[in-house]
Amino acid sequence: MSSTPLPDTLLPDLIAAALKAGADAAEAVSAQRQSLSVGVRNGALEDVEREESRDLGLRVFVGRRQATVSASDLSDATRARLVERAVAMAKLAPEDPYAGLADETLLARGPHPDLDQYDPAERSAAQLQAAAAEGEAAALAVPGV
Repeated sequence: MSSTPLPDTLLPDLIAAALKAGADAAEAVSAQRQSLSVGVRNGALEDVEREESRDLGLRVFVGRRQATVSASDLSDATRARLVERAVAMAKLAPEDPYAGLADETLLARGPHPDLDQYDPAERSAAQLQAAAAEGEAAALAVPGV
């Protein structure tokens, strides 16, 4: 995965572009994932898969109409098309009396509690293979499995 950090202005710029394109309000989100999985069958390595991705999501509101779009290509051209598509889709969407962003006064303000949802440990393929083999052996030791 690209170790290049996303620019701090990426999401604010995307929202500003959506507003300029005709949205009344917008919100944007980015996600970055990295995973490594190892499969073991009958004590032997079956497969190793690695996945890395970066994604961008944009939700826009035009009146009480909304649309959500996403992309994994973060280039300038793709972001421009993303904004254009989101606003065009929102204009065609049915009205929803409940659509809209929460009022600013209802938003949570920091400091936010640490929910401990991130594990910084990176296990190697060999460590994952050993753990998978151990798990498989434990399961196979159960009568009837």
